[in-house]
Amino acid sequence: MEKLSGIYERDAARLSELLRVTESFDVIERKLSASGQDISFFYIDGFVKDAEMLKLMQFILNENTVGDAEAVKRRLPYVEVDGADDMGRLVAAVLSGQAVMLATSFGRSAILIDVRTYPARTTAEPDTDRVMQGARDGFVETLVMNTALIRRRIRDPRLTMRHFSVGEMSRTDVVMCYIEGVADGKLVEKLEKRLREIKPKSLTLGYRSLAESLIRRGWLNPFPKVRTTERPDTAAAQVLEGSVLIICDTTPQVMILPTSIFDYLSQADDYYFPPLTGSYLRIIRVAILLLSMIATPLWYLYLEYSDVLPEALRFLIPDDPGALPIILQLLLVEVAIDGLKIASMNTPDMLSNSLSIVGALILGDFAVAVGWLCPDVILYMAFVAIATFAQQNAELSYAIKFVRVLTLIFVFGFGVWGLLLGGAVFVILLLGNRGVTGERKYLYPLIPFNGRALLRLLVRTKKHDFESKE
Repeated sequence: MEKLSGIYERDAARLSELLRVTESFDVIERKLSASGQDISFFYIDGFVKDAEMLKLMQFILNENTVGDAEAVKRRLPYVEVDGADDMGRLVAAVLSGQAVMLATSFGRSAILIDVRTYPARTTAEPDTDRVMQGARDGFVETLVMNTALIRRRIRDPRLTMRHFSVGEMSRTDVVMCYIEGVADGKLVEKLEKRLREIKPKSLTLGYRSLAESLIRRGWLNPFPKVRTTERPDTAAAQVLEGSVLIICDTTPQVMILPTSIFDYLSQADDYYFPPLTGSYLRIIRVAILLLSMIATPLWYLYLEYSDVLPEALRFLIPDDPGALPIILQLLLVEVAIDGLKIASMNTPDMLSNSLSIVGALILGDFAVAVGWLCPDVILYMAFVAIATFAQQNAELSYAIKFVRVLTLIFVFGFGVWGLLLGGAVFVILLLGNRGVTGERKYLYPLIPFNGRALLRLLVRTKKHDFESKE
């Protein structure tokens, strides 16, 4: 590590060279002269609070004597001041938004002043995680604001926020949040070790880049390995239950570890309603999720064995099957629905509703009118499309979609055995899904079995608090 030489001119020139002040217009070196001492401030334009920097410079200029670094640190009227003698740390501090102060009398030390401020939006309710009742704030892209939203809800000194700098080029700020004595100590140690071991070039995609760095294998399994939330109340509740949060700067999603498939069954609304209503909503959500996975494969299986269907189920057989084979119609509409979603996301807000209506008309009435599709296919695929929105996690919705399509193909090829094969693939994917720490606890509390914990996940038992996991 390169240390400061103690010679002001040499250190200032070296820091200016490392920061490439002359090549980058937004990297500022502000030189002052006070009490016969030469002083330099290094900072990034747009990252520092201009009013605070002005006050600090005025204070230095009004001082009778500057003194050494320790003396200035004691007199400097600011809340976050630190010292450093390592050139690499000074460069990283400036690039992260802090101001570095060098002076002739500082010797082999420099002063770090945390006057940074990042562009940030308001903590509005996240669009993808809305509730009918409850808090309306949400995480943003600024790390300090996100940690403050959690601190506001948990005023316990055991709440720990451990900082890491991840990424060789981006040096992104990452925080591991947990409650000492409540979170699993082994899990905390493993996560800390993994965060120190990984060496990605950058975390340009925020939590997604970090998750893929933490989990090196198994991404062919479509089921989500990391649960995320944009709601501070959900994150705080999970911390109180013993979970560990990974908060990454520049992204509003907070990772919740460890992750189980059953964690996706509950949502914040379940706890803002009375237990009976919350349990009802949770049961409906689980039922819709399972039905969306087997609806079209089961219907196609009925068509394959229509000759043995009882009279009461004859309504499942379409009167006009359409020009294309049913299996091709189902696969075609699966792709068409995703195409419509992509088109809607890339459409300006003022036109997105119109596009959805026009797209539905084209896929529905027009496709039936020309004889491509039968009305039954439109009906069942409409149910499947609506069912995907009952689950807030898009990654889980697509995992269910892939299993549904694969099961449909198996049923087409093997009949009843194909339906069983699709169910077996579903179970194998769940059993084989590994989390960040590599442990196979994706089906907890079913495997390993914990009856009381499983009951709490399926049925709401308390109104005002989240019970701790066992």
